[in-house]
Amino acid sequence: MIDRPDPALVVMGVAGSGKSTFGAALAIALGARFLDADDLHPASNLQKMTAGRPLDDDDRWPWLDAVAAWIASRQAAGVACVVACSALRRAYRDRLRAGVPDAPGFVYLDVPRNELARRMRARRHFMPPSLLDSQLATLEAPNGDEDACTLDGTRAMDDNIARVGAWLGTRAAPSG
Repeated sequence: MIDRPDPALVVMGVAGSGKSTFGAALAIALGARFLDADDLHPASNLQKMTAGRPLDDDDRWPWLDAVAAWIASRQAAGVACVVACSALRRAYRDRLRAGVPDAPGFVYLDVPRNELARRMRARRHFMPPSLLDSQLATLEAPNGDEDACTLDGTRAMDDNIARVGAWLGTRAAPSG
């Protein structure tokens, strides 16, 4: 168990990067609540992706607002949380940061394209492998000025959880 839970962390990356699996394990290590942000997509978004059509910003904004509202409600209750959410562009991360009292930290799972494609082919999910290229084209990896920890998403889960724990130890205590 990691000693210092943060009020909110967003595990981000493209489809197939392992956000949900890693996020759930990280939440357990932090003693935090977990949300797979895919659960907040409206049916229209799911239908669009299932049909192999990428989402546009008009599809994403209300979804990101719902994710931010979920995080804010956990913060209001004093509950640490971890959210698996693609958060592919800086603007999406900024939207999440703006929608909550204490901005979440981001954990970016970086995975090579060939491994992403392999993982996507091996799973049953609404996101078809045909959308991988659009996900990679949309991706803006966090810059050094963002509160983010970049992980090699092919490393062992326990190793990456330990890396997040070390990163959390270097961050300023959240306000509130």
